[in-house]
Amino acid sequence: MSHYFGILRRHWWVLAGLALLGLGIAAGVTARMPKTYESATSVLVTPAGQDTNVSGGRTKGEVNLDTEAQLVRSTAVAAGAAELLRSPLAPDELAKSLRVEVPANTSVLVITYAATEPAAAQAGSHAFAEAYLRNRERTATASTEAAIKALSDKTKQLSATLTEVNNQLARVDRESPQRPNLESQRQTTQNQLNSLNGKLNELTTTTVSVGSIISEARLPSMPSSPNTMLNLATGGMIGLLLGLLAATLWERLDRRVRSAADVSGAGVPVLATLNGRSAPRFDDVLQPYGPGGRTFNRLRNEVLASLGRDDQVVVVTGASRGSATTLVAANLATALARTGSEVVLIGAHLPESMVEIAPIARIFGIAAKPGLSEVLAGRAPLADAVQQAPRVPSLRVVTTGGTAAAGGLMQSQALSDMLSTLRRQAAYVVIEAPSTSSSADAQSLASLADAAILSVETRRARRPEVADAAEQLRRVGTPLLGAVVLPRIEPKAAEELPPPRPTLAPPQPKKPTSRTYGSEAAKKPSPSKAAEPKMPGWLGESDAETRVIDISAVAAATRDDKRPDPDGPAR
Repeated sequence: MSHYFGILRRHWWVLAGLALLGLGIAAGVTARMPKTYESATSVLVTPAGQDTNVSGGRTKGEVNLDTEAQLVRSTAVAAGAAELLRSPLAPDELAKSLRVEVPANTSVLVITYAATEPAAAQAGSHAFAEAYLRNRERTATASTEAAIKALSDKTKQLSATLTEVNNQLARVDRESPQRPNLESQRQTTQNQLNSLNGKLNELTTTTVSVGSIISEARLPSMPSSPNTMLNLATGGMIGLLLGLLAATLWERLDRRVRSAADVSGAGVPVLATLNGRSAPRFDDVLQPYGPGGRTFNRLRNEVLASLGRDDQVVVVTGASRGSATTLVAANLATALARTGSEVVLIGAHLPESMVEIAPIARIFGIAAKPGLSEVLAGRAPLADAVQQAPRVPSLRVVTTGGTAAAGGLMQSQALSDMLSTLRRQAAYVVIEAPSTSSSADAQSLASLADAAILSVETRRARRPEVADAAEQLRRVGTPLLGAVVLPRIEPKAAEELPPPRPTLAPPQPKKPTSRTYGSEAAKKPSPSKAAEPKMPGWLGESDAETRVIDISAVAAATRDDKRPDPDGPAR
């Protein structure tokens, strides 16, 4: 039921639109339909002539009311009605507008006539009732006259027979053996004649009464059809049913992810779900004690619990195009850095539009260049690309950098070497990768990582894309920890976004100062390491002075002083 209610909630406008469309069509059809008026006349049917009692019901006795209802529609009655109405229409055409009903347990016929004018409906109903009674009266009169004639003829025959018998009795003697037989015959004939005379007198004195009109036809004040309310209700119901069908069909054909259940149905476990209140923003990371920040804190704990002892690199990719990957990676790296561990966030997701230029730089308020593309192309050292994030001392960020020369660099050996260096420098590395549906770079970056997290935007990502992303990661052998589901993020206009900081000028080489991190051994390299090339160091932002740092010393200091015990709670 929740699934179907969800369909109604998501596609309510389809239901409302088709319901309104059905109402509009019904209203238009009703307005164009001709108006029809109806008037009814009630006729009480009584026995006439040879009819018997009709009080026992509509079909008992010789007066069958269902038969009488058919007689009202007969051609003879219709012809009588046409004569009364002086109508030029044929009797059959008049009968088409007639309706006869027999109420239950009554001897009443309700004769209803329909016409386009109220007066015509009233006149038609009365004419058919009058024509029916006249036709029934003629039939009853004819039947009575025929019965009287038959009785009269029979009486004449019996009278003649009686006269002949009397004449025979007059000619025979009293002692004749024929006399008893003739007297018996005379008595029988006399009795039959008396009976026939009684019936004949009854028929000749009986008044023919076939029925009467008990309710005259009234002049209708409102049309009986079209029924506006019924038509509107029917049109609205049909539109609603079509809306339900369209919404269900739309839901079946729409493959977009609607909720976290759709992601789980695609075979990807859900690590975290963000709603509209806790969804990330473009201009900053989420606060640690807000709803979204607590969600990413729980996500951080689950990620740390899922990583192995030597796992450090986590790639965050998306199932569809959009900014979900950037926001999830930025907030996850921030949550990891808040534990005190050294974390590096690498922006490897090339912008897909001018509005999304340097998204990581906008989020953290740092310089957009130099970034990853400049480092991989050899135009800038890693030390210049690594920038400290404001308000998060343990987080370093490498932006995407320029986009023109980034194509094909995600598969280069320079990227693998860079990640090897950062593994020694930081406790965790979070890579913001492009979506699996837009580029093959997601697979290349995932093959260099220890684990992967999938970001899924509802109403943007599709279920086949989620399943395909999981399959791509499986093929390169990267464990997929799960998915982060968040609502669809609409990019803000360029004027609504805070501008990125200006590009840093290439640092001028200076001598190392006393403000360096690490041990004394890091300040003065040993003769055995003098021939090795210098590792790039972190670029500080506390003042305008450039600080050159030995990365190996920083890594050693980080592991000794800041990184918690791998077996401890933070790990």
